Amino acid sequence: MPADDSAEALHALVLSSLEDDQAVDTVSIPLAGKSSIADYMVVASGRSTRQVASMANKLAEKIKTECRRTARIEGLPNADWVLIDAGDVIIHLFRPEVRTFYNLERMWGFGDTPATEPN
Repeated sequence: MPADDSAEALHALVLSSLEDDQAVDTVSIPLAGKSSIADYMVVASGRSTRQVASMANKLAEKIKTECRRTARIEGLPNADWVLIDAGDVIIHLFRPEVRTFYNLERMWGFGDTPATEPN
């Protein structure tokens, strides 16, 4: 991927990296017009703390080398919930149980996500 500083290029890089690392249930939420914090929020799960930490580290390195940005990372030591702030794209990586508890997709969906989903 060529170096491009646009939010769309960063978003594409994030989604591609998470797919390569076999992230589970990746959801992209467009925030443009809904919030000024970022253009996109991406939420994904890893099967273990080790996978979540690995995905976060690889993603931060790709953002640095391919988009020439420095991403801020929080939550890496425990890796239950890792937040990566890359400016135009904010990424939340969870272990599945933690993701279910916080349910960020519903909070940021502004009513776009049904209140209950069949199990």
